[in-house]
Amino acid sequence: MVEEPAATVGVLALQGDVLEHEAALREVGAAVRRVRRPSDLAGIEGLVLPGGESTTLSKLLDSSGLFAPIAEAVAEGLPTFGTCAGLILLAAKVEDGRPDQRSFAALDCTVRRNGYGPQRFSFEGVAEPVDALLGAETGPLPAVFIRAPLVTEVWGDAEVLAREGQDGGGAPVVLRQRQVLGATFHPELTSDRRVHRLFMDMVRAAAGRSPGAR
Repeated sequence: MVEEPAATVGVLALQGDVLEHEAALREVGAAVRRVRRPSDLAGIEGLVLPGGESTTLSKLLDSSGLFAPIAEAVAEGLPTFGTCAGLILLAAKVEDGRPDQRSFAALDCTVRRNGYGPQRFSFEGVAEPVDALLGAETGPLPAVFIRAPLVTEVWGDAEVLAREGQDGGGAPVVLRQRQVLGATFHPELTSDRRVHRLFMDMVRAAAGRSPGAR
């Protein structure tokens, strides 16, 4: 039996926690490629937009020529996963952003930049899965919030998969809308790989591949 080749996932490598996402993705069976220019998008089956500084990332996406081709790929259904600043880039509406800040508007939600406060208010907490896709039966996810955005509104086709706090009564922290996944925290900075496994299942499903083992 011929083993199926690993799905190739691109990680936007203009700024942010690229190495940590690469390690997490390899743990869940992905082949990883860094994306720094439009040509790096060729052949990838999924894309990760890592944390960093959202306004800086917005400018770098423009200067690198990546904004338009990524926007097109996301609109055409490329599975895309954004964490922290990456989620801000995917949100339909951004509060407290710069007037020239751009987003891909792929998630029907409003986010507030630094919604939990500045750097000194960063914290480690938990995210309670409220959907079986994230393994709600296996307990809360460890969650690292670093100058995290706060989801203030969700509508349309966006689904809430997890909420902040062990009782599941806090703000939405993991959202999914069709082939787009977003987290306000940094799952790549913990050893729990449920969010990355879910994303890889989305990648494999979109490419017609067999789902990975959870």
